[in-house]
Amino acid sequence: MSMKVESKKKNRKLVIAVQGGTIDKLYSAFILASTAVAIDMEAHLYFTFWGLQMLVKGAMEKAGLPATYKHLEGKMRENLKRMNYPTPYEMVKRLKQSSLFKMYACSPTMEMFGVKREDLIPEVEEICGAATFLEIAADAETTLFI
Repeated sequence: MSMKVESKKKNRKLVIAVQGGTIDKLYSAFILASTAVAIDMEAHLYFTFWGLQMLVKGAMEKAGLPATYKHLEGKMRENLKRMNYPTPYEMVKRLKQSSLFKMYACSPTMEMFGVKREDLIPEVEEICGAATFLEIAADAETTLFI
């Protein structure tokens, strides 16, 4: 007698708290989110502290590597261009085409840094605090901090 095993793939969810505000952190978050969406998994990204600064209009285009790796930035950008790799903001725009991707801005961080809703890129889904985001994250299969 064989028993059918039911898949637990319903409502699979990736949650990432994006605290870092450098290009390597952005690529890490958006590559993981893109992969999640590609395999039919929800991706929820919560931007706080320096990560929140990247949601300000025009900031992603200026993001660079941290000082420790600054000497590698030119080579990295050359290779990304040669590979026809999208910029972080282009990745956001592509991700927003999927209903599986949601992006959140941390409201206390916005207040701390004087960032207003109109300062943010239009792709930001929601502005919320940690308690609200933890409710969103509570049933996630995978949670990461970048």
